Amino acid sequence: MRNVAIIAHVDHGKTTLVDEMLKQGGIFRDNQQVEDRVMDSNALERERGITILAKNTSVMYNGTKINIVDTPGHADFSGEVERILKMVDGVLLLVDAFEGAMPQTRFVLQKALELNHKVIVVVNKIDKPDARPLEVVDEVLELLLDLDATEEQLDSPVLFCSGRKGTASLSPDTEGTDLVPLFETILSHIDCPEGELDAPMQTLISAIDYNDYVGRIGIGRIERGKIREGSEIYVSNILKPDESYKAKLNNLYVIEGLNRVPVKEAEMGEIVCFSGIENISIGDTICSPEDTTPLPFVKISEPTVEMLFCVNDSPFAGREGKFVTSRQIADRLFKELLKDVSLRVERTETTDSFKVMGRGEMHLSILIETMRREGYEFAVTPPQVLYKTIDGVKCEPMEKVLIDTPDEFVGTIIEKLSQRKGTLLNMHPQGSRTRIEFLIPVRGLFGYRNEFLTDTKGEGIMNTQFEGYEAYKGDIQRRSYGSLIAFETGTAVTYGLFNAQERGTLFIDAGVEVYEGMIVGQNPKGDDMAVNVCKKKHITNTRASGSDDALRLIPPRRMSLEQCIEFLSEDELLEVTPKTLRLRKRILSNTQRMKNAFKK
Repeated sequence: MRNVAIIAHVDHGKTTLVDEMLKQGGIFRDNQQVEDRVMDSNALERERGITILAKNTSVMYNGTKINIVDTPGHADFSGEVERILKMVDGVLLLVDAFEGAMPQTRFVLQKALELNHKVIVVVNKIDKPDARPLEVVDEVLELLLDLDATEEQLDSPVLFCSGRKGTASLSPDTEGTDLVPLFETILSHIDCPEGELDAPMQTLISAIDYNDYVGRIGIGRIERGKIREGSEIYVSNILKPDESYKAKLNNLYVIEGLNRVPVKEAEMGEIVCFSGIENISIGDTICSPEDTTPLPFVKISEPTVEMLFCVNDSPFAGREGKFVTSRQIADRLFKELLKDVSLRVERTETTDSFKVMGRGEMHLSILIETMRREGYEFAVTPPQVLYKTIDGVKCEPMEKVLIDTPDEFVGTIIEKLSQRKGTLLNMHPQGSRTRIEFLIPVRGLFGYRNEFLTDTKGEGIMNTQFEGYEAYKGDIQRRSYGSLIAFETGTAVTYGLFNAQERGTLFIDAGVEVYEGMIVGQNPKGDDMAVNVCKKKHITNTRASGSDDALRLIPPRRMSLEQCIEFLSEDELLEVTPKTLRLRKRILSNTQRMKNAFKK
């Protein structure tokens, strides 16, 4: 048996390679129709083309079972990666043959090296026209040196793959015919699990799943001994060593291909799933009654960003959502904690809002989108960073930003990021493009992604990685534009929108219901402005030549959830319902907002 995890930067082809490993490992029939990226089972993963949740599968090769874990590549889901690495003995480090080692590659590789895992370097997408496999191998070796890898880890085998074609070879100059070299390297380089087969059983829980029929399902690797269906066990946790309790295992499964197969017994080294323990959580150890010593669990990195999730109190509240009360929202948020170890939820002084802390905007936006699809309706505030006091100094989280852009946009990007308190670390010209490295406060990136895509005409690529905490860098202007705000409640009409579009970019069409205080557009001049989009044309008997021609409306700007969150100012909220995303002011009354502004 071999247990391996596939780690890589987002979009370097992990899930596509796993597809081919499953096909060539005989998991599917020859004539079976299989959709692409079969491991991305979650609808959000398929839509966005990213892996969010770590998933287990297995293939058989020459009588050896290879358990494979497909991990997320985005830094916001690094909590998934950190704990999943405890289940394996080695990693496949996948690197794009053109892009090379990227920030998240560094992050996940560092975690694997800390656990002393063996590494196989896989240079993927070598069939790309602009591939540079040998340079990328040198970059990976530099990265391993940077991360203080051991001599054995520096001597890792290197393979050259095309995940899409399902080929692997030991040389960049020869294209392989199948993935046999990859399977052979896994068998020869990655150790089989080690442990005592006859000792009392110990299994560390690294993941939790939920099923409506059997309840919570624990997923973990057997560190020693054997586990049997129906046996009595003890559950203990290293953080609460005195609180172990007795339980019984109802069902036991092992993973074969994409399925969980029921078994009566499993041995040390196997990755198993089981049900029957109601309060099991990530980090728990299940032990035999003879020895209830808990196993140590990896320390999960702290959250860096927080948002408030509030009960929706807009005039349109309760129209579209199925779950709208504070109790329902609280139950759902605390249920998420069972599966997501890098998330934190706290109650606030008021009963209708909850502080939700995560690893980044993407981490929280995926939670918002998931809840929205389940029928929840609520409002969220703009993201705020979590400050720390270190040695009496106020410190804030910093991110390393790696930008790949055409040369002509370099000046604009450096100017914008410098205004946001960014520090330029490095610049590497690569043909007609330049790679720029910046160190910037997390809050300096709020609202920048959209601006970045506009500045680079959609050709720029931006990646970020959490670097640590540094002393507070001073005030940063959140945004340089204002909002266009609906003046009254009603339905937007063409005449009102035609007059309003001269003030800025609109977000809504004619026929959309609006309420006083709802944001209907963006004002480029920087101040908020009330506009009457419900205003109808005054009807008279007089007709003037030309003035009654059809009014032409500029198509409105459609914003995704992430773009809405980036748009928010301190005094604004995002109303999230299953059908609609509405931006609004916290204080809806125009008169009240003007009074407050006058007092200041």
